[in-house]
Amino acid sequence: MVRLVDRGGAKMNGVRPDIVRDLRCPVCAAPLSPEGGTVRCAVGHSFDVARQGYLNLSGGRAAAGDTAAMIAARAEFLAAGHYDFIGTALASAAARTVAADGLVVDLGAGTGHHTAAVLDALPGRLGLALDSSTYALRRAARAHPRLGAVACDGWRRLPVRDGAAALVLDVFAPRNGAEFRRILAPGGALLVVTPEPAHLRELVDALDLLAVDPDKDRRLDHALGAHFALVDSRVETRTLHLGPADVRRLVAMGPSARHTDPPPTDGLPATTTVTAAIRLSTYR
Repeated sequence: MVRLVDRGGAKMNGVRPDIVRDLRCPVCAAPLSPEGGTVRCAVGHSFDVARQGYLNLSGGRAAAGDTAAMIAARAEFLAAGHYDFIGTALASAAARTVAADGLVVDLGAGTGHHTAAVLDALPGRLGLALDSSTYALRRAARAHPRLGAVACDGWRRLPVRDGAAALVLDVFAPRNGAEFRRILAPGGALLVVTPEPAHLRELVDALDLLAVDPDKDRRLDHALGAHFALVDSRVETRTLHLGPADVRRLVAMGPSARHTDPPPTDGLPATTTVTAAIRLSTYR
């Protein structure tokens, strides 16, 4: 949804007008205005706010996104704090980097867990979670009082005004370089989180999961190099100690769950040591 308040601080039908003003119609790219339980453009295109609090601007064309089971597993795994180091790294980079006015826009935001960590580090900023999974957006709409959630197709034109974002986040998500550039304000920054080759290597080997693409760096440069300059890059590594239930959640929430049946996890030890390794790259 897009959860906003009016100038007096009251919620307006679950839609925050101060976020809606930065959204654009996915059909004609005209500005949108809240009207009852919908938002609409001057041309007459109308979009409903779901009762769970997210706004659907997919135009009926968004990919299905992560399933309910994947999102439930992710929410439980993240709630346990295993990936909090990612949110901490993003929040620290955001506090160092943000100079422009505008939204914090997270493409592929999922449940909004990491977006909320960044908003906590940027008092007064509004955030926008974009995702194709309505199951994820139901949770993102409740993840932070300054965060709105919108369903869209991340590979198409994003339903966001030109120059509306001070900061764009991309955590294990589609990298739409041209659209990131369009929606960023002058002086804005893009923070991208990608997995390192060692990420989850113990589970990749033991459970035959999808490994990190060895061509990842070339693909990242192809997606972003024409639009941005890399200004900082740092690796964050943690050793996780996971019980069998969290191993199952980690497997169920990731890309392997899309492509294969869940691997057998019976007989896992009481604690599995797993490497979590990510790269946080800052672009301008």
